[in-house]
Amino acid sequence: MDTMSKPAASKRTLIRRHSLTVRLSHWLNVLCMSVLIISGLQIFNAHPSLYWGQYGADNDPSIIAMEALEDGDTVKGVTRIGSLSFNTTGVLGVSNVDGEPTARGFPAWATLPSYQDLAAGRRWHFFFAWLFVINGLIYVAYGILARHFRRDLLPAGHELTPAHLGHEIAEHARLRFPKGEAARHYNVLQKLTYLLVIFVLLPLMIVTGLTMSPGFNAAAPWLLDVFGGRQSARTLHFITASALLGFVIVHVAMVLASGVFNNMRSMITGRYAIRVDTPMEPKQ
Repeated sequence: MDTMSKPAASKRTLIRRHSLTVRLSHWLNVLCMSVLIISGLQIFNAHPSLYWGQYGADNDPSIIAMEALEDGDTVKGVTRIGSLSFNTTGVLGVSNVDGEPTARGFPAWATLPSYQDLAAGRRWHFFFAWLFVINGLIYVAYGILARHFRRDLLPAGHELTPAHLGHEIAEHARLRFPKGEAARHYNVLQKLTYLLVIFVLLPLMIVTGLTMSPGFNAAAPWLLDVFGGRQSARTLHFITASALLGFVIVHVAMVLASGVFNNMRSMITGRYAIRVDTPMEPKQ
């Protein structure tokens, strides 16, 4: 009797990957962050320069600026980062408004509202900022009570070894993503990135935003000392928001590369498809 087994076959199965709370929080974050970014650029356009220090335009040189400079009979857009300057005419510093070159930090298509209106931009920004904060607090409470952070996001000790981290980085660089049982859980790069976003970048963005509020300064004046002044907080707020935007771009790219339909289904229905090896019956 031949007892040699056939090769293992793979079976497609759906697993529960995201809870309802995580899914709702995720999509509300998508809405809030989208509005916060474009309304934040509207606010930035009111004074498209960033400073480090207490006094800003009154006494400190800008470290980042989007300027409109005269160039003969025309005007050109120049973006300056420290001592480096770049011609960004048509996009940053100067963009076309109704066919006319107009001094403007970010172009109309990137701001809410599209026309220059600081008051409207602030109303959009503040409403969705508080919605974002409330949503974040609910998510953190859920993460603690349901042990979501410990179960899904806290890396195991062996995952933090240089060898394992190096392997994961190399696999991601080659666009090789976990399959089978390994796909049931986040990999260590996802875990570390999500922890950095949830517990460092988002709190820093919220606190620096509050530091720019004169009303909140009256309640917590020590925040101005922590960040070295309102202008320094504004700069950190802009840098942190830019880092979060970078995270979103990479996140979307990874979703596209690893399977749009499967990832979208997991964040809509909570179900994620993996392939699991199943042993075959031995030959008789």
